[in-house]
Amino acid sequence: MNRKHYLFLLLLRLGMGWLFVYAGISKIVNPNWTAAGFLQSSKMLSNIYGWFALPGNIIFVDFLNEWGLTLIGVALIVGAAVKYASYFGILLMLLYYFPTLEFPYAGGHSFIVDEHVIYILVFLLFIGTRSGEMWGVDRYLKDHHILVKNREKEVLEKEEKGGVLET
Repeated sequence: MNRKHYLFLLLLRLGMGWLFVYAGISKIVNPNWTAAGFLQSSKMLSNIYGWFALPGNIIFVDFLNEWGLTLIGVALIVGAAVKYASYFGILLMLLYYFPTLEFPYAGGHSFIVDEHVIYILVFLLFIGTRSGEMWGVDRYLKDHHILVKNREKEVLEKEEKGGVLET
């Protein structure tokens, strides 16, 4: 990839990050917000989503939703653990997608593919391109061999010294 591709990927990551931070924070600061209504109106897997909406479960579900969105967004913005944040983002978007699905219509305004599927595709792009390593904390961690598996660390150290790793 060239610098222009990196820039576009960075802008996409920052935009997605902001979208998720804002969605999370707006839920956190609104004391009346709850996912209960959304979950109770589930069109698919209604037994599972109805269970999430039970009074004993909704407090935990709301907390995970609010803070999950916020932390995924922060991770994307700073470029830290983008791969893992993207996996959690995919999970969250799947959990948002299925309640609105009345196959083949999604959310009453889409045919199979709605915004949640697009977000999943963007998260897959982030995973596949190591987006966090482009102007992000993940790059610092990689450059300093932090959070690198032992075998990968050996290879990186040998490459830095100009040597060849013997197997």
